[in-house]
Amino acid sequence: MEGLPFLPGNTFVDPTKMKYHVSQTLDFKNGYSIPRRPEVGIGGTQLFYNQLSESELDDLANFNPTLTYGQAKQAPPAAFIPAHVAWDKKVLKFNAYFKQTVHESPDEYFRVRPVDIYYYLEDDSIAVIEPHVENSGMPQGKLIKRQRLPKNDQGDIWHWKDINNGMNITFYGKSFHITNCDKFTKDFLESEGIVVNDPESIPTDPYIIRRAEAAALRTYNTPSAFDKLKQFKELDRKVLRFFCVWDDRDSMFGEIRPFVVHYYLVDDTLEVREVHKPNDGRDPFPVLIGRHKVPKDRFNVPSSFPGVVMELSDQEISEYFTPKDFAIGKCLTIYGRRFLIFDCDNFTKGFYYNHFGVTNFDPVEVKGMTKDLPKMEIAEYNNFGSIEDSLQSCNSLIPQPPKKDFIKMLENDHKELRFEAWMASLFFVFVFV
Repeated sequence: MEGLPFLPGNTFVDPTKMKYHVSQTLDFKNGYSIPRRPEVGIGGTQLFYNQLSESELDDLANFNPTLTYGQAKQAPPAAFIPAHVAWDKKVLKFNAYFKQTVHESPDEYFRVRPVDIYYYLEDDSIAVIEPHVENSGMPQGKLIKRQRLPKNDQGDIWHWKDINNGMNITFYGKSFHITNCDKFTKDFLESEGIVVNDPESIPTDPYIIRRAEAAALRTYNTPSAFDKLKQFKELDRKVLRFFCVWDDRDSMFGEIRPFVVHYYLVDDTLEVREVHKPNDGRDPFPVLIGRHKVPKDRFNVPSSFPGVVMELSDQEISEYFTPKDFAIGKCLTIYGRRFLIFDCDNFTKGFYYNHFGVTNFDPVEVKGMTKDLPKMEIAEYNNFGSIEDSLQSCNSLIPQPPKKDFIKMLENDHKELRFEAWMASLFFVFVFV
C-alpha cells in the first residue's frame, strides 16, 4: 500500500491485522511519564516526531489565512546605508576669527584674522582655512588640515553638537570665536534639535582701518612729463612700420634693396628687416640691424673717447632716433647706410596724424631708381672653328664642347641625300692684241 494515493479504490485491508487498539505513546519511568515511540507490529500504528524548525513553527503560529488576496507578505527590511555614503559631500561651514598678538610693533598690538571652519559629517573631521587676502604679507590658506581634532585629554574629539554661534573653541591651543554659519549648517542643526544662536559680526582690525584712512589722505601727483611707466602702459605692443630702400649705388656692384624699419614706441627702439624675394640670390637673414636704441650719429663722440670701445653708453651718445625723425620721402643715415622712406602702414599714418598733424602721406616712386644691369653681347664670328665652338667661348670662360642634338641624330639616322650632276668643260679663249 505504500506510494498509493488515499483515494477510493486504492485502499486495501490487511488480512493479517489482528490488533485494532490505539497503541500508547507515553511510558512511565521512575514515576514520570515520558513520550516513547511505539513499536511497530502487526496491526500496530507508527507515530513520527515533529520535524519542523523553530522558524517554521513561528510562521504556523502566526499564520492568518485570507481567502481573497492570499497570505500577506512581510515587508523587506530597509537596505543598510553606511555613514560614508549617507553623509558624503555634506559639510558644515562656520565663520570664525582669532586674534594674533603682535610683538615689538609700535603700529599694532594684535591682528584680527578671519577663518572658515569646515566640519565634514562623513567622518567627523575638521579643517580650518583662512581666506586669501592680496598683499597681506602673511602666509594664509590652510591653517589646520582635515583631521579629527582632540577636544580634551580624555581622548574625546570635537563633534558638531559641541559647535554653535557665539562660542569659543580651541584647536591645538589656538582659540577661535565662531560668529556665523551658512544656511545648510543652520537647517541641519535645527533639524537635530539644536537651537542656533544669533550670528555675530567679525570685529575689524584697527591697523587695517588706520592704513585705509592714511591711504585716503595720501595724494599722488603724476608728473606732467612723459614718464616710462605711462609710456609702457599706453604704447605697449604699438609699432610704427616704415617701408624704405637702401641706396647703395655709389659703391661697386651696389643697388637699391627694399627694407622695413620697425620703431617700437614702448621703449624707443628700432630694427631694420630685409625684404627677400624669390631667387634673389641672398642669404636668408631677415634682420639687418637688431632691435635697440639707435643713435643719430654713432661717431659723434668726444675726441678723448678711446677708439677701441665698440659699444657706446648713454653718456657718450647725445641723441637717439625719435618718431619726429621719420617722414615719407626723408633719407635717414643709420650706421652709415642711407635709407629712403617711401611709404608706411595705416597705423603709422594715424599716429602721425593724431600726434604731429601730418596729412600728406603720398608714397614716393622708387621703381625707376634701380640701375640697369649690363647685358652680355655675343661677339661676331671670327671664322675660326665652327659657329657652335665660337658660341661656347662666349658662354663660359672655359669653353666646353657643344652639345650634340641627339634627337636629330636619332631621327635622321641612315638617311642620305643623293644628287646627280655633270661636269661642264671650261673653254678659255685668249685674244692677243
